[in-house]
Amino acid sequence: MKATPKQTAYALLRITMGINFFGHGLARLPKIPSFRDWMVSQFQESILPEFLVYACASVLPFIEFFIGILLIIGLFTCRVAIIGAIVITILILGSCLTEHWEWAGGQMLYALFYFFIISQVSENKWSIDNKLLTSKSYTP
Repeated sequence: MKATPKQTAYALLRITMGINFFGHGLARLPKIPSFRDWMVSQFQESILPEFLVYACASVLPFIEFFIGILLIIGLFTCRVAIIGAIVITILILGSCLTEHWEWAGGQMLYALFYFFIISQVSENKWSIDNKLLTSKSYTP
């Protein structure tokens, strides 16, 4: 069965978001200590305690990396997109607490893209989720 233009657009958006998150994680993984130090310095003037920023900066690259991979291949798409949207929500809060309004504005675009991925998941034809759904009983 041929994909519709809407299904094709959905796949391209899902894969693009996946590549974006995968790339963020992949670029940061080999330099976690310097990324973590940069994050801690960015939040020095905020109300967030240093240990919390340190912990978040230590795990964020791994979260981004795995969200990216799962979005690219389309596995657990809806759940992963919800996790991605929660990550973006947390990042927006951090941007606001450090008064990086331009970061928050860019992150709002990510929130919008996640809205589309989550709300249109029924269009997720080109995915592992769809292959599993058509082969057996599976709940993505």
